[in-house]
Amino acid sequence: MAQLVALYSNPSDTQAFDDYYASIHVPIAKTLPGLRRYEISTGPIVAASGESPYHLVALLEFDSLDAIKSALESPEGQKTAGDLANFAQAGVQLLMFDSKQA
Repeated sequence: MAQLVALYSNPSDTQAFDDYYASIHVPIAKTLPGLRRYEISTGPIVAASGESPYHLVALLEFDSLDAIKSALESPEGQKTAGDLANFAQAGVQLLMFDSKQA
């Protein structure tokens, strides 16, 4: 399996971010080809060292790192990436990696 982790920085208007993310962005992102699972954090993000710079974490699961790359290069991936500018003005970091159960 492989994971794509999206770390969304704290927005200036959390309610507007949450509303847009849930009603617009999630349905767009769920069209990514090869997407197996889509999870998001609930409640505040807590860092071990104190206050977190993140408002929301999304975990997307695919069969492989190549599947993630293909999904992001697809028309659906381009639409999903293009939508980030509509709500994630504070920034988002995308991390991708192969994974296994330990």
